[in-house]
Amino acid sequence: MEQELRGKGKIKNFKDLDAWKVAHKLVLEVYRATRGFPQEELYGLVSQMRRAAVSIVSNIAEGFSRTFSKEKQQFYAIALGSIVELQSQLEIAKDLGYLNDVDYHRLMNLSVDAHKLVNGLIKGVRSRYL
Repeated sequence: MEQELRGKGKIKNFKDLDAWKVAHKLVLEVYRATRGFPQEELYGLVSQMRRAAVSIVSNIAEGFSRTFSKEKQQFYAIALGSIVELQSQLEIAKDLGYLNDVDYHRLMNLSVDAHKLVNGLIKGVRSRYL
């Protein structure tokens, strides 16, 4: 399996992946931060941000479960797309004044960390299966 936990033991399930752990934290933080958004955004920006964040962890988990390299890469690539989608939505939320600077930077930093870790999963899958 993915060797993301170098020296920390064998990865037994998706929850052992650092990428999933960071993405999970990001989901929780997105839900917390969007609670204070205006009511009229509940079915707009709030819903979009939450769905993008959930998509990240879901696709990491599903990619982990796949046997074939191309399938793993596909799900991890979808997770990357969702990360970038969320980053764009964070910019919009900040520009509209829905996110303060502290929340914006915390969420953006978590999303950057998740992006790096998912990229690492993709590179690991490519190198392992070549």
